[in-house]
Amino acid sequence: MKKKMVILVLLLLAPFMIFTVEEKESAAMEFEVIPDDAIRLRILANSDEETDQEIKYFVRDQVSAQIDDWVGHMTNIEEAREYIRQNIPELIEVLEQALAGKGIDQELDISYKSDVTFPVKLYDSVLYPAGDYEAVLVTLGEGGGANWWCVLFPPLCFLDFSNGTTIAEDKEEAEEVKVKFFLLEWLGLS
Repeated sequence: MKKKMVILVLLLLAPFMIFTVEEKESAAMEFEVIPDDAIRLRILANSDEETDQEIKYFVRDQVSAQIDDWVGHMTNIEEAREYIRQNIPELIEVLEQALAGKGIDQELDISYKSDVTFPVKLYDSVLYPAGDYEAVLVTLGEGGGANWWCVLFPPLCFLDFSNGTTIAEDKEEAEEVKVKFFLLEWLGLS
């Protein structure tokens, strides 16, 4: 059964796997990579339980309101670093109040580090390579659940703050992104 499934998947993907060297280079050029001097934001949920994931999204929405304000003040990386360092206590206070206001009793840790580990991610045509990056890390409880993340500076969160969804949430577009990501991995371009 597994063998038949693998053959079926390969047959379905075969048209996408036929690339010349020129097409590989062209495919690589379609994807924009985040600059090295970016500052990311990562929010780790306590667990993958539905309630903990809902809390993560609630915290994301609270952080998003703060980010909107922060992004308007940032013009270069050094200014962004200093602004973020100075405003972490404000972010902690806002999140603690928001969680308490919802009756959520969960530990919260916020740090600003130069070596926060991120998985590879593809949003629309922007490739985020996996690696350790400078970031604001928000850890809820044990931090053992799925995460949400974006690029804080330059402002590339790809989040529609008015309704809290990512740009690529359209199902058809999301499937296209998955195929692009698979091809990048297969071609060794990610």
